[in-house]
Amino acid sequence: MSFDLEKNEKLSPLWRIITFAVMIVGFSILGLVTRIAYDNTPPIPKQVVSSTGQVIFTGEQITRGQGVFLKNNLMEHGTLWGHGAYLGPDYSASHLHEQALTMQKLLAHKIYGKPFEQLTEFEQGAILHEVPQVLKQNRYDSSTGTLILTEEEVKAYEHSLVFWRNYFTSGQAPGLPKNYISNDEDQHALTSFFAWAAWAAVTNRPGEEFTYTNNFPYDPIAGNYPSADAYLWSAMSLIFIIGITGLALFIVSKFGLGWGGSVKNSHVCETRLTLPTLTLSQKSMGKYFVIVALLFLFQSLIGGALAHYRVESTFYGLPILDYLPYNLLRTWHLQLSIFWIATAWIAGGLFIAPLLSESEPRYQKLGVNLLFGALLVVVMGSMTGEYLSSRNFFQSEWWFWIGNQGSEYLDLGRFWQYLLIAGFSFWLFLLYQVLKPAFQMPGRRELCILFFLTASTIPIFYIPAVFYHHETHFTLIDNWRFWIIHLWVEGFFEVFSTVLVAIISVQMGIIRTITALRIIYLDAILYLLGGVVGTGHHWYFTGQTNVNMALSACFSAMEVVPLTLLTMEARDFIRVSQIKCNKCRYYLAEKQQWTIYFLIAVGIWNFVGAGIFGFLINLPIISYFEVGTNLTANHAHAAMFGVFGMLALGTVMFCMRAMQNEPLWNRTKTLIKISFFGLNVGMSLMVIVDLFPAGVLQLWDAIENGYWHARELEYLMSGTYHLLEQVRIIGDTIFIVVGVIPITTAILITFFSRGFSSNKLVEQPTK
Repeated sequence: MSFDLEKNEKLSPLWRIITFAVMIVGFSILGLVTRIAYDNTPPIPKQVVSSTGQVIFTGEQITRGQGVFLKNNLMEHGTLWGHGAYLGPDYSASHLHEQALTMQKLLAHKIYGKPFEQLTEFEQGAILHEVPQVLKQNRYDSSTGTLILTEEEVKAYEHSLVFWRNYFTSGQAPGLPKNYISNDEDQHALTSFFAWAAWAAVTNRPGEEFTYTNNFPYDPIAGNYPSADAYLWSAMSLIFIIGITGLALFIVSKFGLGWGGSVKNSHVCETRLTLPTLTLSQKSMGKYFVIVALLFLFQSLIGGALAHYRVESTFYGLPILDYLPYNLLRTWHLQLSIFWIATAWIAGGLFIAPLLSESEPRYQKLGVNLLFGALLVVVMGSMTGEYLSSRNFFQSEWWFWIGNQGSEYLDLGRFWQYLLIAGFSFWLFLLYQVLKPAFQMPGRRELCILFFLTASTIPIFYIPAVFYHHETHFTLIDNWRFWIIHLWVEGFFEVFSTVLVAIISVQMGIIRTITALRIIYLDAILYLLGGVVGTGHHWYFTGQTNVNMALSACFSAMEVVPLTLLTMEARDFIRVSQIKCNKCRYYLAEKQQWTIYFLIAVGIWNFVGAGIFGFLINLPIISYFEVGTNLTANHAHAAMFGVFGMLALGTVMFCMRAMQNEPLWNRTKTLIKISFFGLNVGMSLMVIVDLFPAGVLQLWDAIENGYWHARELEYLMSGTYHLLEQVRIIGDTIFIVVGVIPITTAILITFFSRGFSSNKLVEQPTK
């Protein structure tokens, strides 16, 4: 199959111009939002004092408390300002609610001389009105850096010291061992950090009618209700999505874009994947796919253990809390998902590159092997460091560098992050060495350049992961963290994956090169149009201003548009998988049918997981009540595995099939078939049986009783919500046993059988 443009086929320069313009505008706005975040972070006072001038706690203690929060990996246990894990409470919401309840009791005794419960309805109403008035008054003096607390707020803080000490030492924290944080100074500092986070959540910005976190979390007792901006920009975002969807459909219709829109009808057999002899580096890629399989299996087993932690606070009665606490397992679960998916794409890129250049440099195999060694060092080193960090092994700041940074999704120590960036950069160098000859081939030059440029965004846009330290303001930590989680993963990984799919599709004869180029540019424009500025939908309530809410709500709505188009792509892949050549009667996708099926699954899950479930929680007014609940987990599972995981497995299937001879293919194809249905059925049951309905129940409870209540252990371990968590074992079991294990077995069989094809496949036509 040739990747060259056919005669008289020329791509309009408008595609390049529009793509470049979208990137410039998007990053200009995102840069502005980030600049505003730096200028408007919730202030950290130098000292917090009582009305008599007594120092209650200091800014140094707040910063140290943030370090205690990160060092002890509490973001992988509960949340702060809605972001983190889902088993523990939202620490800011829980602290605020306890503070408000304590102040109710104190004010009732102060004003009426009796307990709040014994007051008349009128008297209770007066107290309920007074508590928010006290909490929302901003008594921070920016000129002196001093925050003054009322007498009741000081006593509420003292109560919180006892509350959090009991929580972290008595064993009542689900998934954490007893005496998890027992040092008195650490406990005091951590409580100060929670108190500051709660203060920022309930105190109005100077001159505004909303708080530093845009009135999050919802807590009527504390006087926190959705802001007017949350309603306004939710409505405005709907206008944007309707307009952009119409424009996108017009463009697709005008240019006839789609993976099945320009299938070659003449001699499909000549365009099928009949690869020549594999190069030395391609043959050496098998071990990468073994690592993909093993990491995928390990990650899935850990996921099952995490789900069980939400059913009971032990693991089938086994005392594993001291060795494998919930927050460590969740760290590994998230990190391994990134590792195995990224490894699949790295390996796929190295495998596909020689198809474009039809050659490879002399020492490419050596480079591939060196990169593999570096990958193992980062994976094993970071996981070991995270385990040692959970055992409190590191002293001083070594926990941050070698152990666990404690920042969700970016948990691996800073040293391992630098190695990861170096590894990605070396991978980019290897790609350049292979693609360099193809850059000089006029017919395929642009496709190869796009392949290299999109690959280069992976190391480049991971760099913001090192833009902060554990003492950086928490708002700014979350800012840069989502440059990785959203912009890197959901943005540029999406664009790179589009290029991979386009190249695979050209190789299989599904589309012409000119159509592939148009699809790449269109998807890049649509992904980046909404995705770059839309990064801010994660920052609605993390200490950024309402300017971010306005911009990110509208732009984020546009992210649904390319995901909607993916349903059309899934339809196209189904259609082309059934096409035969009229002359020789070959099926187009016979040899790569499972690659096609995994790409079909990507299109469907992208629409459902990222499109429907993602849009559901992106609206500010919905996010206000649900962030950090099961609806977030529902979106994360359906999008992370359904899209990126399925695409990674589809890439592995493409490469693995090219490495197999016919007898080996016949040994593994049944396992792959079983796995495909097991993975999709298992994930569907996880969503249908537990994640979505439980998320709706949790959302309703947050609206009815307050956000803090929907996140408390008492709610998680009771009623229909808890029953759904138990029933989820059906989907988890099918996913692991029928889905993960068969495909892992197929990959291991392929590698250890050494059944690599050394010549073009000799095939008989299917009539």
